Amino acid sequence: MGPWLVKEGEPVTAGQTVVELETEKVNLQVSAEVSGVLERILKRTGETVHVGEVLATVATEARQTVSAPTSPAAAPSTPPPAPATPPSPAPAAPTEEEQRVTPVARQMAAEHGLDLSAINGSGPAGRVTKTDVERYLDQRIQRQQAQPSAGRAEPMETAPLPTEVQPPGRPEKRIRLSRRRLTIARHLLEAQRDTASLTTFNEVDMQAVMDFRRRRREDFEKRHGVSLGLMSFFVKASVAALKTFPEVNSEIQGEDLIEKYYYDIGIAVDTPAGLVVPVLRNANEKSFAEIERDIGELARRARENQLTLEELRGGTFTITNGGVFGSLLSTPIINPPQAAILGMHRIMDRPMAVNGQVEIRPMMYLALTYDHRIIDGRTAVQFLVRIKNLIEDPEQLLLDT
Repeated sequence: MGPWLVKEGEPVTAGQTVVELETEKVNLQVSAEVSGVLERILKRTGETVHVGEVLATVATEARQTVSAPTSPAAAPSTPPPAPATPPSPAPAAPTEEEQRVTPVARQMAAEHGLDLSAINGSGPAGRVTKTDVERYLDQRIQRQQAQPSAGRAEPMETAPLPTEVQPPGRPEKRIRLSRRRLTIARHLLEAQRDTASLTTFNEVDMQAVMDFRRRRREDFEKRHGVSLGLMSFFVKASVAALKTFPEVNSEIQGEDLIEKYYYDIGIAVDTPAGLVVPVLRNANEKSFAEIERDIGELARRARENQLTLEELRGGTFTITNGGVFGSLLSTPIINPPQAAILGMHRIMDRPMAVNGQVEIRPMMYLALTYDHRIIDGRTAVQFLVRIKNLIEDPEQLLLDT
């Protein structure tokens, strides 16, 4: 649950956004279906809610409820038409004991045989949450390990340790991870566990691209209303390399390898809420201007939490640019079920040997992390060399893609 935008006792109008729900990928806005007064909030900020659960009640002539969307893909932005039949009765108000403990926490406590009265609640008004139960279980395990095992198989239950113990002069702050951050963490661990990841590196001379942009930038912006950035060159080069090496544009499904001959390129975007990867559909059919325009729009929507789940689904290959933050070299993590990800980095002036002479050139390290179950090392190296050659001779991109 995200923050409530209206307090209990305040008036609401039909269609007004009253609360935000934080899902694994996007934030959804839930609107009041009728006008009235927000009578009672049943789900507090920070709680986990499920599809269709009642979030609050709205006092009208016929009492109504605010519920979680029936589908996580989108929250209603406009109120539905008024029902032709009288609304069904609202669910019974939760008891005082039910209000003190979240349903998930109650279920966990029952599974582990815990006394809920012994658990300190960190939620609103001291409500016991799933996090409190997990913390209590961890503390119990630590106490059991610290006590001698001789004399009894199971130590006696003792009072829980304080949830916040901070030595003087060593302040700490406990921050609950967002649903998106938890999802990112889970996906990263799954990627490391379920793929045979390996990274190969190369370096690319960016002089030709920088000269090309310098010559064409002003005219390009006048004609298309968008700046000519670096990402369109790497998208074009990636698509060309994927056409040459289709196994890089594939995924494993069971015992089958699925090679894809469409090119939906994920573009990693950093937002205040965490990393998201919106997908640039059919990148092979887009011009430089269309790629720059679409990436700019996806990035804007990502930062403003306006992306839909459809814009985040799929993707056959991903590009991430750590160079915008100053990264010189890194090993990106594959975005499953994709087979590979390209990492761009910071452009640095370095001395290079050019035609037997030492010259200062703008160089960028490239990294390709790939699933070695699908892609052999030779293919990965050749794929990255193909991108390098296209970037160092960008006129090829106009002819070959």
